[in-house]
Amino acid sequence: MVLLDRLVTILGTYGARLVGARPPSGTALRGVALHDPGGSEEGDILLAVGVTDPLRAVALAVRAGAVAAVARPSHVPEADETGEPFSEAAAVARKRGVALLIVDPSVAWGQIAGVVYGLVLEGGETEAGRGPADLFALADTIADRVAAPVTIEDPRHRLLAYSQRQIDTDRARLDTILGRRVPDKIQRHLERAGVTAHLASSSEPRYLPAEPELGLGARTAVAVRVGREYLGSLWIVRERPPDPECSALLSEAVRTVALHMLRTRVSADLERQVESDLVSRLLEGAVDPTEAAGRLGLALTSHRVIALQAHTPDERHSAALMTFERATTGFGWSRPGRSAVFGSTVYTVLPCGADPAPARDWVSQTTRGLPVHVVVNAGIGAPADLARLPASRREADESLALHASRPGGASRPVPAYDESWDEVLVHRLRMASASGRRPADGPVAELARHDTEHGTRYAETLRAWLRAQGDPNEAAGELGVHPNTVRHRMRRMAEVASLNLDSPRARLALAITLEAYVDQDGIPERHP
Repeated sequence: MVLLDRLVTILGTYGARLVGARPPSGTALRGVALHDPGGSEEGDILLAVGVTDPLRAVALAVRAGAVAAVARPSHVPEADETGEPFSEAAAVARKRGVALLIVDPSVAWGQIAGVVYGLVLEGGETEAGRGPADLFALADTIADRVAAPVTIEDPRHRLLAYSQRQIDTDRARLDTILGRRVPDKIQRHLERAGVTAHLASSSEPRYLPAEPELGLGARTAVAVRVGREYLGSLWIVRERPPDPECSALLSEAVRTVALHMLRTRVSADLERQVESDLVSRLLEGAVDPTEAAGRLGLALTSHRVIALQAHTPDERHSAALMTFERATTGFGWSRPGRSAVFGSTVYTVLPCGADPAPARDWVSQTTRGLPVHVVVNAGIGAPADLARLPASRREADESLALHASRPGGASRPVPAYDESWDEVLVHRLRMASASGRRPADGPVAELARHDTEHGTRYAETLRAWLRAQGDPNEAAGELGVHPNTVRHRMRRMAEVASLNLDSPRARLALAITLEAYVDQDGIPERHP
């Protein structure tokens, strides 16, 4: 089963276009009908192979009891006064309650059929949506066979599915179901007991005695894997260790679960590809923003673009891909954002208004649990409507660069452009000065040379004095010295370089030069 609006979104990237009304939200597809001139067909979506007339495709869909039809005409005409091609077919489809999808003639039927069959008959609801619906049915079947409640988890102990029987067997199982993941204290217990390591390395069932103080009943776990790849684990709540019959049932069960999880992964990867492509074009301004938002399921409200980079000292891409997988994975709810990955940067379009706190929370939740050696930097663009998202992306890039440049940047709050535009501007000036020719003369260069040769702190003092708008008390507080020390240094540095501090233009030029050259000429950065 797959939702029709999800299928429409995916087929859109394969050259299919929805003509007429969009299907009702929540319409499910459970079967595929293939047009057969010599027989009858039934299904929720009709593939009108060999039919070049969309109007006839609609009639065939009605006969098959389908809610959607896919047709590939020999050519696609220009839109008429209604704003769409095939307006007559669209009108009939709208009247008969059929969603009509027109495929570009250059797209092969085999490609379209493969996507439709894969999603409707094999994919089910996926990680990128609400989780695999058929995995729950499988959990119920396994629970009936082993006569015990079942849960299925991914390698990070996130819940994928559970059996309906005896949901409240023990507190740990109930907390896992309600929280959609194994509680942290239970995860720590599993690590101490060696269960986590066992699942990662062995395919044999592992019995875990009860721990009443943790609300954990006795249970047995077995790894779900394909070859050597660890896909997750299957758990049964059972007081006694598994006997040979139960072990055989579990061995058979995890093979079936592995097949379902592989199918889910294929579907999820396809949806991630579609989502990433649409978000990329949206952020580049290469697609109509309203159309893209509709296909992505984004509301017509204010959004922020988040740019996020995660890397290790030795490798820049694997951690980014891991982060993208986290950003595009959801279970039991609709994800608020939509994401794309460009090189080593993950971009997410997140519904967010004037307060950037939800964007910072998203970054924290997405990166929580990454390995400790992974370095994370991020930046948040200013709020923007859909048409201005490319500008928000550029702002997110600059905020990301600012975060990465800060001492201990990864541990400091993620900057939002509308809150940190002044810091972003100064950082931009520093980057420009670093890439250009450095002036060997001028007052700032002269003060920096004097500081290097004589151990003075004139450049740093001038910078603090300008930031304090000439107030020696405030400048002294920033420098950690007496105000008279600031006054004395200002008099002495006037003998070293021509500062012309009475000129507003000269003061502005000095301030820009000092900010741009901070940390490059021995002028230390100080954060107020």
